[in-house]
Amino acid sequence: MIRKKLSAVALLGAATLLLSACSGTDGGAASDSPASGTTELTVRVWDEAVAASYKESFAAFEKQNSDITVSVNTVPWSEYWSALRKDVAAKSADDLFWVNASSYPAYVDSGNLVDIGATLGDTAKNAWEPSVVEQYTRSGKLWGVPQLYDAGIAVYYNADLLSAAGVEPKTLNDLTWNPDAEKDTYLKTAKALTRDAAGVAVDAEGFDGTPVTYGTSLNNDGQAVILPFIGSNGGVFQDGDNFAFANTESAEAIKYVVDAINTSKVAPPAAETNENSDVVRDQFVEGKLATFQSGIYNLKTVSEKAGFSWGVAMLPEGPEGRVSVTNGIAVAGNAAAAKEKQPAIKKLLAWMGSTEGADFIGRQGTHVPAVTDAQKTFFDYWKGKKTNVDPFFDVVKDGKTIPPFHGGKFVAGQEAYAPIFKEIFAGTLDVRDGLKKAQAAGNVAMNG
Repeated sequence: MIRKKLSAVALLGAATLLLSACSGTDGGAASDSPASGTTELTVRVWDEAVAASYKESFAAFEKQNSDITVSVNTVPWSEYWSALRKDVAAKSADDLFWVNASSYPAYVDSGNLVDIGATLGDTAKNAWEPSVVEQYTRSGKLWGVPQLYDAGIAVYYNADLLSAAGVEPKTLNDLTWNPDAEKDTYLKTAKALTRDAAGVAVDAEGFDGTPVTYGTSLNNDGQAVILPFIGSNGGVFQDGDNFAFANTESAEAIKYVVDAINTSKVAPPAAETNENSDVVRDQFVEGKLATFQSGIYNLKTVSEKAGFSWGVAMLPEGPEGRVSVTNGIAVAGNAAAAKEKQPAIKKLLAWMGSTEGADFIGRQGTHVPAVTDAQKTFFDYWKGKKTNVDPFFDVVKDGKTIPPFHGGKFVAGQEAYAPIFKEIFAGTLDVRDGLKKAQAAGNVAMNG
């Protein structure tokens, strides 16, 4: 799931893990053992669903390129970044490997990635999702072939819990959040949806003080919560490569979220969610959350695991409108791979950036291909399921987005600020003081 790769909590876990063992090749090539004279390539990813799609795609690639065999190496997210850093440093990394927006700059700056424009030509990028191309462009050059497109953030809802609280699903599309309580409708609805075991709302007489179902999923999640709330209040998370989240607008937005958790108690406590932001996804599919703010990367999981009627609504509107973050994953070519392998790497990069090669990604509805002409397979899948996915795309149509996490040393900077964010969300550290402390620590690490 893409968001997992880019959220504030998850990135910290990847950055701080000391694991260094690399997973073995997952499933091998689509063909039998390679014949003499063939070039063997491996592609490293962290997502098992896409790995399965890649195996089908690479089987088709091998039919057209009988002198090349391709294997998929699936390394668990928990080990991915520590293993990749070790292997790149040792010049033993896979021939192609996935990168995300916050990790790839360090590999560019160290000379470890293939220049995509020089390899495939500058016009190749015209076939790919523009926002993802922009993410992976550094110093005027493109350093990865876009593979997955996250679109925007939206709100999943449990129709059964909404019905029990007398809330019409369509009203979710009109909710607004605002630091000025008189202009806020989001919190009122979240309170109506937060109930104890007897079904009493959190702000109603007789509430026993223990929510059994929460109205919302607000938590310490960088992509799904923090960035959209900051952006829709006119704030910023970064200024260039430096952190700037201690500004007034960003502090107001984060305080709103923290107060919703700790004062209004309409979302699960940070003690449950700080270490793993996927907890709220699991609580949603278990019927413990009425709404769940997240991305399209959780669509398939919700579809398969939710045992209730559900749907998708628009992101709440803030003082500056609806402002989402949009993200993507790219595959990079290993510049340190053997010279004789580079022509085969070029062919595979071109295939993975083609409609024919990327069609396989969307067929099961798990992810949106970043190759624009291949996205039809994704939409066809969900149309067949009678699921409306428009809110994920409508929220970014007007171009009002906040940049995703980025910077040559972002992971180091985030490793420094993330523990302070945990305290802020737990309510043990004043929001404004905490953000100033976190920003200073992050920028020292980012620029060190």
